[in-house]
Parts: sequence; structure tokens; C-alpha cells
Amino acid sequence: MEQKVIDSTLLKSLEQFKVMDEKITHFSSIIGLADWDQKVMAPKKGRHVFAKAVGTLRTEVFKLSVSQEMGDLLAIFTAPKTIETIDVVTRAKVREYKEYYQKFKSIPADLFQEYSVLTAQANDAWEEARENNDFARYLPYLEKIVGFKRKFAELYGYEEHPYDALLDEFEPGLTVKRLDPLFAKLRESSVKLLVRIQQHGKPTQAEVFDQSFTIEKQKEFNRYILPIIGFDMEAGRLDETVHPFAQTITIGDVRLTTRYLERNVRSALFGTIHEAGHGIYEQHVNPEFEESVLQSGASFGIHESQSRFLENMVGRSKEFWSYFFPKLQEYFPEQLESVSVEEFYRAVNTVEPSLIRVEADELTYNLHIMMRYEIEKSLIGGEIEAKDLPEIWNQKMQDYLGVTPSTDSEGVLQDVHWSFGGIGYFPSYSLGNLYAAQILRTIQKDLPDFNNHIEKGRFDLIQAWLKENIHQYGKLYTPNELIVKITGEELNADYLVEYLEKKYTEVYGI
Repeated sequence: MEQKVIDSTLLKSLEQFKVMDEKITHFSSIIGLADWDQKVMAPKKGRHVFAKAVGTLRTEVFKLSVSQEMGDLLAIFTAPKTIETIDVVTRAKVREYKEYYQKFKSIPADLFQEYSVLTAQANDAWEEARENNDFARYLPYLEKIVGFKRKFAELYGYEEHPYDALLDEFEPGLTVKRLDPLFAKLRESSVKLLVRIQQHGKPTQAEVFDQSFTIEKQKEFNRYILPIIGFDMEAGRLDETVHPFAQTITIGDVRLTTRYLERNVRSALFGTIHEAGHGIYEQHVNPEFEESVLQSGASFGIHESQSRFLENMVGRSKEFWSYFFPKLQEYFPEQLESVSVEEFYRAVNTVEPSLIRVEADELTYNLHIMMRYEIEKSLIGGEIEAKDLPEIWNQKMQDYLGVTPSTDSEGVLQDVHWSFGGIGYFPSYSLGNLYAAQILRTIQKDLPDFNNHIEKGRFDLIQAWLKENIHQYGKLYTPNELIVKITGEELNADYLVEYLEKKYTEVYGI
């Protein structure tokens, strides 16, 4: 293979860049640990000052990422004569830092610090507001966050819609113009299928879940399944929190959280499987990418594809429960002894419009995302204001799902995302479903015994495929490059439409 000749000046710049990359990544790992601690372990009385400390550290990372030194290095590496002489891994790192630099270089450091402290403190305000059904407690924080995000969108720059600038933070290259037709196709097919299920579907025995399932037993079962489905407990842990999430500290330290409800065994069960999808992805990244900007997933949408794939396309499959249901019956004999695998499989795939996104079925879940997407677009576009959100939320829930929240806690306050500034994040979930269905089509071709592997508990074979084709690459490829590399084509909504049609036609006998 031809060796690329690199002069000593460029070598020095590359070493300088490597040091900066490691420093930023180390700081980011510590921030990740602090975020996890604040949400899982920290006592409430200490969180206010703790939030300011996290804001200070985030600002240091920000300063490094938009420093003159970083700008000079990026200018060297992106020069036409230089770009072809550096290896593909370094090129990917340069791409990631260049995107961040171009977005954030116009933001003053003191403004960024103010925003960072605000979002760290807003999480506590959101938790209290949700717990006490008190939107007014959260509103001042939300109004400031929306103000910041509108300002950031203008500073980032966009061609058509200000929301594009925020979408790009989570899914590089995605725009409203690209997303609208994908969602329109999915919305139309989902609503039609929902109507058919409601009018002609054979009822499921969802009442099996309307029982008490001891939380301690739920915890034991979750810890039982995690290593079997592929999560390395020696490189991670499982804890409890208000809103489930996964947090990577390093490739060898990936932390999952879930929420336990005594009368909703599905919540923690599928929440844990979902977060495991995120965690396994991070554990499988090429170790050579550790301590670099490439050590995470390709995008939020690709990340969600892995969690939604494991949660739904594997975790809600008939084969999955053929393998795991006898063990679940051992943990809950009184509740499940008279239930068959087929009945349980149909029950976990019950379609029923509901109030809470994280507990929604596969079909109506996307409708939850679409209404949030519409709200966020209008919010950033200045067509609506934060103070009006409870009323707007309730109306859209009625329009999209035919249900109306009786409290803000089960309505506009149910999601954590806006409190950490994640406006633009929600579309990633439905993108994840779209990516996952496309990936499923490919893995079924490559592994003709895919369903049999699940039924026999051979999740290692499935995870090996995912690691080889997706996980190992981290951020080496852009999301569009990766989905084309995996499946041979760009994102296509048809695969999810076909998947949902096939699955629910069988589940409901329509």
C-alpha cells in the first residue's frame, strides 16, 4: 500500500491536535459522570452549586473547541494540499471538530457559560415541576432556554428554517425539508393502520399487566437479561432515575438507568432493553477511538436506531419471548402462570393511544414524536411561546392520538429533553425507528436465521453483526454515509411502513 509522506511541520500539528482532542474528551467524560451523578445519586440540596460547577467545566470544553489554536489547526488540516495526506480517522476527527467550531465560534464564552449553568439547573426545576404538577415552576427556565436556542439558531446559520440549525446538532445534514416528507408518509400509514386495528383487530389481553409486579423482582429480572442480550456488566451498570437514559463515561464505563413502576412492569422492562441498545453500541466502539471525539455513536438518530431495534424489533418479537417468557414466569408465577407465550407476545404489542411517550406502543410512538416536532418547529420559528405550551400540547395530543392529559405532569412536563436544551432531539427517535427498520431488512438478508438466533438466545451472533457493521465505527462516518454503507441506500421510510403493517396485521389478525 502506498505510504503517505507527512512533513515534520504537519506531524507537529497532528500531535498538537491529538493532545487537544484527548483533553476535550477527558473533560467531556468527567462532565458525563457529573451529569449521571446529578440525575441518579446527588442529594437535592447540593445540586444548585453542583450545576454551576458543571457549567464552568462545560465552558472550558467550549473554549478549547472554539479557540484560536483549534481554528488554526483546522485551517491547516482542511487545506486542499493537506486533507489528502492525512488518514481517514484523522479526517473524521477534523470533520467533527470543524462542524462544532463553525457552529459555536460566534457564541461568546460568557453567554455559553450562562446557558450551561441554566440547563444544569433546569433539570432540577423540571423534576420538581413534574413531581408537583407545577408548570409555572419550570416556565422561567424553559422561556430562557427557548430564548437561547432561538439565538443560537441565528448564530449557527441556516438556509430555510431556523429549526434546521438545531436539527443539525443531533442529526448532521437533516433539514425540515428532508424530514417533513418522511414523517408525512409515516403519519399517513400509521393513522390508517391504527384505524384498522381499532375497527377490526382481535383484542389482546393487555389486562395481564394490570397487576402488582414487585419492584425488587423486576430489578432481578432486568439484571438477568442484560448480559444475555449483550450488555457487558463489567463495563457498565444499571441504576434508577426519574427519566431513563444511558450515559457513557468511557467505552469501559457505560451507565444505564431505568424507572420502576409496580403496576407497569413493561415500563422498566422495555426501558432497560432500550437503554441497553444505547449502551451496547458505546461498549462496541473500536477501542482505538477511545479518548477521541470518535468514541461515540454516529448521530442521535443512528443511536436511537440501536435502542429501538433492540427494544422493539428484537425485544417485542415472538421469538424473544419464546426464549425469555418461561424465566419471567419464574419471577412472577402468580401473575403469569396462566398466560401463554402467544398471549404475552400479543399483550406486549398492544396498540392503544396513550399519554406517555416512553410507554407508547411501536405504532403510536411515532405520532408522539411528530406532535413534539411540530411544537418545536413553531417554538423556534417564533409562532408560539413557552407559556402557551400546556394548552397547545393538550390540543395536539387530542388531534394526533385522541387523548387529552388531565395534568401537565402527564402532558407537557413528561419529557426531560427541553430542560437540558435538547430542542431538535425528538425527531431522532422516529429517525431511529426508520433507520432500524432499514437495518432490520439488511440483517435478515445477511443472517437468514436471524429469528431463530433470537429464539435460541443467541444474541451474541446478532450483536456481532451490529458491532461489525455499525458499532465499531463510532463517529467515523456521518449518519448518511453509514446507512448507505450498511444498507446500500439512503434513509427510506418504506421499510418502517412495511414492517409495522406486517407486524400488526399478524398481531391483530386483520
